[in-house]
Formats: sequence, C-alpha cells, structure tokens
Amino acid sequence: MTSPLYFDCFDWKNIQQEYPLGDAFLARYTHISRDALFAIQDARFRKCLERAWKIPFYQRLWGAQGIEPGDINGLIDITKLPTFSKTELMESVELAPPLGDYHGLDSYPASLRPPMVLHTTSGTTGRPQPLPFGPRGREIQNLLLGRAYTLQGIGENDRIHSVYGHGLINGGHYVRESVLHFTRAVFLSAGTGVETRSAQQVQVMKDFGVSVIVGFADYIKKLAEVAAEAGIVPGRDIPVRIISGHLGRESRDALAQSWGGCEVFDWYGVGDTGCIAAEGPDHDGLYVMEDAQYVEIGDVDTGQPLADGQNGNLIVTCIYKDDLYPVIRFDTKDVSSIKTGTSSIGLGFKRIEGFLGRSDNMIKLRGINIYPQGLAPVLEEEASFGREFICIAERDAKGRDELTVRIEVIAGQENDAALAGRFADLLKRHFGVQMHVTLERLGSLAPLTGIESRQKPIRLIDKRHG
Repeated sequence: MTSPLYFDCFDWKNIQQEYPLGDAFLARYTHISRDALFAIQDARFRKCLERAWKIPFYQRLWGAQGIEPGDINGLIDITKLPTFSKTELMESVELAPPLGDYHGLDSYPASLRPPMVLHTTSGTTGRPQPLPFGPRGREIQNLLLGRAYTLQGIGENDRIHSVYGHGLINGGHYVRESVLHFTRAVFLSAGTGVETRSAQQVQVMKDFGVSVIVGFADYIKKLAEVAAEAGIVPGRDIPVRIISGHLGRESRDALAQSWGGCEVFDWYGVGDTGCIAAEGPDHDGLYVMEDAQYVEIGDVDTGQPLADGQNGNLIVTCIYKDDLYPVIRFDTKDVSSIKTGTSSIGLGFKRIEGFLGRSDNMIKLRGINIYPQGLAPVLEEEASFGREFICIAERDAKGRDELTVRIEVIAGQENDAALAGRFADLLKRHFGVQMHVTLERLGSLAPLTGIESRQKPIRLIDKRHG
C-alpha cells in the first residue's frame, strides 16, 4: 500500500463545514454563546491532546511535571499543562536534529504517514526554527487567513501585492496559499526588497493596478516613499484601497495617508500557529479565531493567567492542529491583552489588542518596561522623523542600563542638537525615563534594521551581555 499524497490527507468538504468562511462564518458565529463555543473548542482540543501524547516532545515536557495521560480532563484543565516557547523547540532541534522531536511523523504507521510541508521561521530572534506542517493542518491554517482577508473585504477582483519573504521562510508561501485557495484574488508575490527591488515593485504595482497590499507595515510605508520618489502617486497611480498587515504600534493613519487614505487592517499570528486573530470591519480589536485558536494571556514573569484588559504574554493552543505538530500552550513572548466589552458587529469571539511588543525584547529602565516597537508611534509625533529607528541597549561600568535611540530624520537635520533634544523630551514625556538620542541621515540605518531584506525590521541591538 502506498503512502498518501498531500490531497489524500484531508476531506475539503469536511474542513469547509468545520471551519466556515465568508457569510457562512458570520452566520455560525454571530451571537454564539460562550458555552456553545467552549463545547466546540473542547472537542477539538481533546483530539490535539490525544495526538500530542504520542509525540516525544510532549511526553518529555509534560512528564517532567509529573503529568500522565488521563490527568487532563479536556480544555478545562489546560492550565495544568506547562507552557513552552521557542527555547524548548530549539532545544528539541539540538536533541534530535535537524527537525527536532516535536513533529508527529513517527506516530503514524508507514502506510498512513502524511507528507510534510517544511518551512522555517524568519530567525528574527535567533537561529531559524523548523516549521513542519501536516496537509490537513496546513489547509485549515490557510483557510483561517483567507477567512481574515475575506472578513476585511478582500476578494474577487482584487490584485494583491505581497511583500512577505520567501526562501525557507514560511510567511510568503503561507500567505500565497491562503490568497489563492480562499479568496479568488489575483496574487503578486513580490517578496522583500532583496527579492524584488523596491523601485521595480512600485512599477509592477502601477502596471497591474494593485488594490491591496499585504505584509509588514514598515516596508509597506517605505514602498510609498519609493513610489513618490519615482513620480508615482500612491492611491492615484496605484489604486490601493486596503492594506492588511502587521501594524505593531505604528500609526495606522500615517500608513493609510502614505497610500492615499486607504483602509488599513491589522492581523496577528506567528509561524507555529498561523493566523490567530484579525481585525474586522468594525476596527475594534482583533478577533481571535476561537473555533481554531485558544488564547490565554500570562504574566510576563510568572506565566500566571491575567484578567481581560491586562497586558502579558500571549499563549496560544492551536485546537485545529491534530495531524502532525500539535501546538499546546505555546508562549509566543509577544505581549498583548484581551479587550473588554462586546463586539459591535455581534461576532461571538474574543478580541485582542494586537501586538504590543516582545517580552524577550523588553528593556527595563529605572523600573519602567520599554518595548522598542512601542517607540514608533511616539517618534511619529515629531514631523522630522524619517520613519526608521533602532534602539541600542548597553550597560555602563556601574551596572546601570542605558538605552540609545538612533533616529533617522529628514535630510539636513541630522546635526540639529535642538531637534535631538526635542526627541529626547518626547520620549521622556511618554515613557517617564530618560533615553539618549542620536540623529541619523535618511537610509543610514538600513544595514542595522534590515528594512530591505527582512520581513520584520530589527528594532533592538542588545549589547549588555558582551
């Protein structure tokens, strides 16, 4: 008997019924009760739990806490399980190279073993991590992002320009599959500025009449500047109506205006989980895809559960990934919070605030937590800000931590001491702590931030540990 091929491993009609999109999605989950939703989540979690117990990574992780099969009685007991992060996954790779032992390929008999889709993370926080996907999990993950795009009004007749990276990185491939399989839009897979030069990208966007841009906000904003330099007017010559990307704490108004006043949507996910949450037409937080993702907020230091409205690490369990690599209580180290209040459109899913920063990139200055990504909307208050910055953390001889913010400014102002002082005062007023400021000429920080080559620009260089 031959092993199954990719499309043999799932029933598309069944997936469509379990995870609806478009109007069917809204019909099922508008005004759904929390009890009814929990019942769906619990049934799916139990299947993931059964698969996880067959995988050495979870056997080791849970066994170290004295947990045995049968100790976890469904989703109600999930907090009895320990969290894990990229640290434990990379330790797994060291233990069992090159893929680690967190995939479940060996839990299948040879005749039923599914093919594996393999990508990696971008390596933003270190060495790239292998990301294995089973066919069924991969298609549901694709569907969830397609659902998010559809909820945001993207679909047939749109031409989508994507600046997500490719190569081994999951992002560009995953987004492409999501758009092609689930939106009927035309997809232009440009990638980063290294894959397709920025000047070439804006010309292609003009030629094809791009109506939607997807990717990370930093580079999308840069493309508007490149277009303007080439005499191409964003919003007129390139008729962009929607940007859907990862906004961080940047000003969405500035991003929208750079592209002619288009509508801007945020969504959030990581490589291991796929799309976790996405902004809807009400622009009031990001709706967690709760039929597929179970989200908790944990204290940054202790991991203990936090109440709605409090900021902490976002911990996610993918209750749809029951075929190859179950993800149960993955601590993303991304900081967010669950919004209080109810949805104005009646959608019965929780909402999160989106990405507030990374706890493992947090700098504590005089007792105040500083997230480098959070500086962007503050710096934008100064008209001379050139849109690029990077933070340098250092420790002086007395053991005191200091943070220097290197800021690009408009041409001719990089030696303006008064402007540097205004930036320093602005930062102190917002964050309550003094930071050093140096001004840089436009474009000079690109080798440090990687704005042309990376999906996520670097915002912190930590020199405190040698």
